[in-house]
Parts: sequence; C-alpha cells; structure tokens
Amino acid sequence: MRVVINRLSAVGQRTGIGHYTSQLLRCLRQQAHGDTIDAFPAGWVVQARAWSARVRRYVPRTEPAAAETRPSLWAQMRCRAFDHLRWRFDNYVARHCKRYYQSRSFDLYHEPNFIPFPSDLPTVTTLHDLSVLLHPEWHPADRVRRFEREFARALSQSCHFLAISEAGRQEIIRTLNVPPDKVTRTYMGVRPGLKPLSEAEVRPVLRRLGLPEQYLLYLGTIEPRKNVLRLMQAYCGLPEAVRRRWPLVLIGSWGWRTADIAEYLHTEARHRGVTYLGYVADDDVPAVYNGARALVYPSYYEGFGLPPVEMLACGGAVLASTAAAVAETVGRQAHLIDPEDTDGWRHALLRVVQDDDWWWSLRRGAVEAVRSFTWEQCAADTLQVYRLLTGASQGPAWRRAG
Repeated sequence: MRVVINRLSAVGQRTGIGHYTSQLLRCLRQQAHGDTIDAFPAGWVVQARAWSARVRRYVPRTEPAAAETRPSLWAQMRCRAFDHLRWRFDNYVARHCKRYYQSRSFDLYHEPNFIPFPSDLPTVTTLHDLSVLLHPEWHPADRVRRFEREFARALSQSCHFLAISEAGRQEIIRTLNVPPDKVTRTYMGVRPGLKPLSEAEVRPVLRRLGLPEQYLLYLGTIEPRKNVLRLMQAYCGLPEAVRRRWPLVLIGSWGWRTADIAEYLHTEARHRGVTYLGYVADDDVPAVYNGARALVYPSYYEGFGLPPVEMLACGGAVLASTAAAVAETVGRQAHLIDPEDTDGWRHALLRVVQDDDWWWSLRRGAVEAVRSFTWEQCAADTLQVYRLLTGASQGPAWRRAG
C-alpha cells in the first residue's frame, strides 16, 4: 500500500490542523509495517512555504488585530500583494502535486486540511469541522470564497472522510448527506511532552516568557468562534483585587474578523489584568499549561477542542464551553458553561481562583480522563481506513491505551 499525504499545513507555525498533520505522519510511519507513507511537498517547496509563514507574521492584516488603529493604505496594499503571491504559490504547488502523485504510482491520497488538490487518486479527506459552511461570518472572506468555489469538487473527489469527533462525524453525515459508512471518527491525540511537570521545570520557562507566577490561561487562535471577547468581558467584571492577583493571559496568533476583540483588549481589558502574549513555541507549551491555575476555553464551536484535552493531560483544571465536541471529549472532567452565559463564566472564573477544594476536584483524575486520546491510536484508526479502501491486508493492530 502506497499512501501520499499533503503536509503543507504542518509547515510553519502550527495550529490544530498543523499538529494533526505532523503527529499523524509521525505515528503512521511508525506503524506502517512495510507500507509506504509519503509526504508531499518536500524540498524547496516546504522551505518556501516555511519562509512565507515567517514573513506573514510581519505583514499587517487589514483589520486592527494587534494594533489600536487600522493599518495604513500602504500596509493594506502590502497585505493584498502578499496574499496574491501566496495564492499563486499554492496554485503552483497544486499543479506540482498532481504530477508528483501520478509519477509515483500511489494507491491513495490523504488530504488532512479540508480541500484536496485535484487528483485522480482515491482520496481521503479530513473534515475537522463544518464551521465555514455553517457559520461563514466567523471566517475571512477569502476562505469562504475558496470553499464556495472548491468544496463541491472536494466532496465529489473524496471517497471517504475522517472526522475528529463523533459530534463532527454526525454533523458531516447530517449536513452533507454523506452515507455513514463513508465517514470514520479518528480522535486527535495528546502531543509528546504534555504531562504534569515539576515547579523546577515550569518556573524558568515562565520567567523567560515574562509570565507571572499565577494566572488564568486562554490558548488558541484569536478568532470569532473562540468567543474571546465574552471571556474578556466576564473576566473584567471580576473584583479588582482578584484581577490583580490572577491575570488572564491570552496565548495564540491573531486570526481574522478580530476588530472588536482588539478594540476591547486595548481600550478596556489590558488595563484590567488581561495580557496578550502572542504565539508561543511548541517546546514552551507544556510549562505554560502547567503554570496556569486553569485553562479557560469558551469556544462557540469546535471539531475536537485540543487545548482542553492537552490541559487535562498536564493535570490542570479546565473551564470549557458546552460546544458539542468539547463536551464529548472533556465533559466528564471539565466544568462546562454555556458559551453565551457571561455571568456563568464570571462566576466560574471567580470560583476557580478562590475555592481550592473545587479547583483540586477539577484536577483530580484529569490525566486519566484523557489517557485514551493518543496519536498512536489516531494513526491506527487512520491506517485501518487506508487498508479498507485499498484492499491491503490488515497489519498488526495498535493496542488501545487505557
């Protein structure tokens, strides 16, 4: 069996899809047992994409994501020029990929990021969620246009779909009218190194990052569906003495449609204990989780909800929303709150920093609660789909954790 996987989403700064792609590739290759798991593109194409990802951080967006004022006309022109070059590059990669796939006699193509490159190969596509289709107002206009232009072709090209939660699987079946036997749930996993750490391991990292000794944590891309504005509003309603002792730290890259979030951060929240740290390197994330009093994750909608699972793997307390996939993955351990219940979030924030007994109850059993979420199991379930579709013989099954 010869499978090729598009690895572009794993290049540069990684969000959830990037981690999914890189960890899945790592474990698939460990379990392949003579099968070929190839990743494309490689060489200069990956280097160019990594370079563009680094440069993109210095190109201002057309919305005031990280500044109090809207970028100048010249800055907006630079942004549009960069996006055009990125679009041209991606089109070139798509053409190059098709030639590569045809020349290597692959049996299957796996696209881990929604929309596969055009290909005559049988195609497996991972649909992490359907938020672009169900809530286009949460996404940048160019992404919505791309889905409008290409998603129908992606559906017809794909012979099987992977979902990263059962809630996501049922949504795909229901919304896209896909037969249930063509959608398989493959849970995401916990990255290596995400575990409880000692204070001696945590404190040096926090000092280097400029983080306080105690804080509440939000980790994730700052975008509309993550509900960060409501989180800040709930936090700013806490008593001043509580906010001075327990700052709220926001970690993650700025996304899109963030003008109202940025305005509130700069005009209100920063003066009331909210700190924005930006993107943090993967190697520092375990210490950041371990140093936090609790992870606060008020998202309206998720395909899986990786940060809450990762926080539990570090033995931490989690306050999370009642979004279906989040409730499915961490609902038995985390404290869940309706994403629109501002008072509920404010009460939970206050309780988690003042009630030590409740805080310990949220942490007790946290690691065990997510022990079954492993990338090894994700890879084993994915390999089973590959072999089913290609008719390959079943290799040794990965033994389930827990």
